[in-house]
Amino acid sequence: MIGNLGQRMITGAVFGTLVIGSMLWNPYAFALVFSFFMVVGLWEFYNFFKQHQIVAVSNEIGIFIGIFIYMLLVGISFEWFSVISLSLIFPLFFTLILNELWAKHEHPLLNISVLVFGIIYVVGPFYLSIDLHVRDTSTLPKVLGMFLLIWTNDSFAYFTGRAFGKRKLFERISPKKTWEGTFGGVLFTLLLGFIIGTYINKGEVLFWMVSALIIAPGAILGDLLESLFKRSLNIKDSGRILPGHGGVLDRFDAALFTIPFFYCWSIIYLYWK
Repeated sequence: MIGNLGQRMITGAVFGTLVIGSMLWNPYAFALVFSFFMVVGLWEFYNFFKQHQIVAVSNEIGIFIGIFIYMLLVGISFEWFSVISLSLIFPLFFTLILNELWAKHEHPLLNISVLVFGIIYVVGPFYLSIDLHVRDTSTLPKVLGMFLLIWTNDSFAYFTGRAFGKRKLFERISPKKTWEGTFGGVLFTLLLGFIIGTYINKGEVLFWMVSALIIAPGAILGDLLESLFKRSLNIKDSGRILPGHGGVLDRFDAALFTIPFFYCWSIIYLYWK
């Protein structure tokens, strides 16, 4: 039988091939793959609260509104819809509230907060990835470079922490993370950023070095945030769709927090340049 490490490696290879392959193929393939991950991730998020004693959210309403908003935003990025279509987002968000009028839940404000946050936390980053990829004309797509930096940070933080880790980074939330591992991850992320900016996307050393400085701490904070969610809800994994890794939210935890900051920096750099 394949051990856990072997299972993780196989799943990681398939996952990486799917993500990288879709990015290099064309924006539509990338959008299709990430749309699938977005829907699964949104379902996983709302499923966190399925057995919760206080929070009572409607998975169906959250997922339906989330998909509708996502399709609207992606359609604007691909120029299928006019920018004025953005005005539909506001009534859609308020539609989420209507269910609480008839549901007779004890904590309506808490339920509404969870529903809205799920869309912001999951739909937002996946959409921003697609929008940035559609705009991009770099030799190495910026979104792909971002994921390579995230994966480098995660991998070398793990290996450096295993080899040299002594001082705990945030023991209350993630007991295995160490300061030594964190510094190791940041160092190798900066190194890869320098390589990309010097030898692949030539002339963009500044962009990729600053990106590395944004992505490394963003990936760490994203990982910690997801761990905080799961610990507070007493959940080990967000799902089982990725054997050895858990769910989509487990695999994208670092990216979900990092993407908005990287997107903002990319847009600033694009217009600044």
